[in-house]
Amino acid sequence: MFTVEHDFDATVVTLVDEGAEPLKEDVVLQAFDDCVTVEQLDSRTDEVQKITLSLAQVRDLAAALNASEGIYRVGDA
Repeated sequence: MFTVEHDFDATVVTLVDEGAEPLKEDVVLQAFDDCVTVEQLDSRTDEVQKITLSLAQVRDLAAALNASEGIYRVGDA
């Protein structure tokens, strides 16, 4: 399950883990004009872990999800 919300300066997507145990904490993605952040609560430390991806990294990630094993540059044949 996921939710999509449009805030003032970002689109926020929350991914909720459902199904069989063990479940993971929710993942929150915030899409800004120049980057995307990914956050998840680390239940071991009770701290939110956050990474920031450039828009180029997000584009490459989207392309990688449907690619076979190998090394790619977006735009390569």
